[in-house]
Amino acid sequence: MTDKSAAEKIDARIAELSGWRGEMLANIRRLIREADPEVVEEWKWENPVWSHGGIICTGEAYKAAIKTTFPKGAALADPSGIFNSSLTGGTRRAIDFREGDAIDEAGFKALIHAAIVQNHSK
Repeated sequence: MTDKSAAEKIDARIAELSGWRGEMLANIRRLIREADPEVVEEWKWENPVWSHGGIICTGEAYKAAIKTTFPKGAALADPSGIFNSSLTGGTRRAIDFREGDAIDEAGFKALIHAAIVQNHSK
């Protein structure tokens, strides 16, 4: 049996989550792809990972939230103030999206762009 591609695994995760968590993860994925048409989808640590010159963010599913973790988030400007999790960490920052939350699409896309710039500034 051939291993599923990362995109197929992400599709499967969205389908298995169904409900608001599946919709939220699908929406996050759409925004990442819109922000960066050259994004690379990967499957690591049993979660979706989006990369461009390094990891941009991960998409983790929990019972009460879909979490996007930016491994270098502490170095990113967040003028919209959408980071709301892992705020005391030395390097990473995250956003917990809960049922009924609206995504600040412009702010989220700005973080995606900032993460790509950070990845290329090595």
